[in-house]
Amino acid sequence: MKTNVPNEAELLQKAKQYDRQALAQIYDIYSPGLYRYALRLLGDPSQAEDCVSETFSRFLKSLRVGKGPKDYLQAYLYRTAHNWIADQYRRVPIPPEELDESHPDENELPEEEVGKRHRKRQLRLALHSLTPDQQQVIALKYFEEWANEDIAQALKKPVGAVKSLQHRALASLQRLLEKQDLP
Repeated sequence: MKTNVPNEAELLQKAKQYDRQALAQIYDIYSPGLYRYALRLLGDPSQAEDCVSETFSRFLKSLRVGKGPKDYLQAYLYRTAHNWIADQYRRVPIPPEELDESHPDENELPEEEVGKRHRKRQLRLALHSLTPDQQQVIALKYFEEWANEDIAQALKKPVGAVKSLQHRALASLQRLLEKQDLP
């Protein structure tokens, strides 16, 4: 879902002047969503933290050289995070599933917990098989609950192209999950 920041333009202008309070406010507003986004795609809290850190580092570097977003700050940050995630996928394959030390639901049987983890891993692998643009559309649409218009701004594509990417991505996911015989 798009974060409504009534003074985003003013905040961005102050950030370009390296106003510490504005930069901190930008971080406070956008880092939780970026973390959730990265965690869903990467499945690793440590990598998700690295993604957020690198996203803001790249944002600051771009401001330093007089570049960066002119508007649509949220779209710019998510696009930067997505590029970092895509780079990670190219460099390092998805790690094998590690044991989860979180405590399962008391009412859930151990085999249900294992099944749930397996389905999440299979879905993450299927998402990894999509193109980077398809991954981003699915993550923003279904995990972050963004509107197609907001996704179009983030990808710098027409809304029709976003709908087409979404349709192709869902069809591909369905084929991949059926091939894996996922319930």
